[in-house]
Amino acid sequence: MIKDIPFSHEYFMRLALKEAESAYQKKEVPIGAVVVENQQVIGRGHNLVETLQDPTAHAEIIAIGAAANAKQSWRLNGVTLYVTIEPCTMCIGAITLARLNQLVFGASDESMGACGSVIDISAMEKINRTVKVISGILQEECGFLMKSFFNELRKKEPLSPPGISLN
Repeated sequence: MIKDIPFSHEYFMRLALKEAESAYQKKEVPIGAVVVENQQVIGRGHNLVETLQDPTAHAEIIAIGAAANAKQSWRLNGVTLYVTIEPCTMCIGAITLARLNQLVFGASDESMGACGSVIDISAMEKINRTVKVISGILQEECGFLMKSFFNELRKKEPLSPPGISLN
């Protein structure tokens, strides 16, 4: 007998956290994302900005691209994106353009968040597509991973460009 898997926002956010942990291991800002349709993950991603030297390689963008490839369509109607940290303006723009129905995020981003913290693009009336936003899912775990990453980063000696001494 197959047991039912307890699908919930927490379940999928834990999968996004695993992606964020992968980013952390690569010394990337630890943000992870999964795209879900009909209780199935159809896309996943984590930050790869440093690895790819690409400012657009955010977890959300990578996960949306993977989902579009899986569906063989850029129209992601009826899907939900789970991401550990509140999306920035670029990412909420991509979420809106891809026509995702729902965004679920963990911790707010008080410096770049575009879903209520700094600006709320998801609620702008002039944008002809709306995205339902749910925030605060596993907020403490998501926030802790980010705080740990940046605390660890601050403890390291500042890097100097090759051939230049800071002394």
